[in-house]
Amino acid sequence: MEGVFAFEGMGDDLDLVPLAARRALDVAGIKVSLAGWRALPLEVRRRLVREGTSAQVAPEVVRALASGATPPPAPLAPLDEATLEPCDEDAQRLLGAKRPLAEHWRGLPPLRRFALRHLARRGDAERIARAYDELVAPALTHLDAKGQAHMVDVGEKAAAHRVAIATASVRMSPSTAALVAAHGGPKGDVLATARIAGLLAAKRTSELIPLCHPIALTRVSVELDVDVEAGLVRVNARAETRDRTGVEMEALTAASIAALTVYDMVKGVERGATIEHVVLTEKSGGRSGAYRRGETP
Repeated sequence: MEGVFAFEGMGDDLDLVPLAARRALDVAGIKVSLAGWRALPLEVRRRLVREGTSAQVAPEVVRALASGATPPPAPLAPLDEATLEPCDEDAQRLLGAKRPLAEHWRGLPPLRRFALRHLARRGDAERIARAYDELVAPALTHLDAKGQAHMVDVGEKAAAHRVAIATASVRMSPSTAALVAAHGGPKGDVLATARIAGLLAAKRTSELIPLCHPIALTRVSVELDVDVEAGLVRVNARAETRDRTGVEMEALTAASIAALTVYDMVKGVERGATIEHVVLTEKSGGRSGAYRRGETP
């Protein structure tokens, strides 16, 4: 699930305490024994993990979630993350010079910094090296040795079937939505024009997004649906490839440009139309696995 790292070697049952939950508990100033952790319902354990992935942990929420542990939590001095050093020297010593940490430390999310500190305190060089490869190295893939942005080398990655689906919506008055549904409007057929715009945009994503790779798209579809009563035009864009990198940006670009085109086509009637919720809803294929918005991975 999200917040549990691969190097932790933990199953979906969360039988052990993940680092994300440890961070949440430390910030809240409580310690839960392994027996107490296992006594908590699985959904509560998952919520504690999610709380530990937050940029800022809410101590009162964590204490309420952990209150049902048996034996009960023990108090300890709360972890004040704001007072911690910008780089963990113990972690750097264990990692060695070939894995630079100091210059990238500030860019890491709080949970990743916490995880590296925690592992460094335990002095396990092998485990912290695996943690570095998962926690730090992926964040550096778009930076060269001088810290400058560059395109990631995906030459060694295996080609795989990759799919991404993105959605967008354009909100307008019901009367304008009725005009769109009837294929009317001052500029012509809104839906047909937006569909073509989305298809063209997907194919030109690498020209628009600086660090995106040009990839061989095997399929792109852009579908639009009009809810007249709600005054909403929904865009659903799907992109597929068999290549070495994903197609999330192609799907998102297609959805975004299709939505922008809808706005352009109706602005002569309603300049107050609003583009909403351009989001990735689903992806599959590749090393990072499947993702579906709103579901726990």
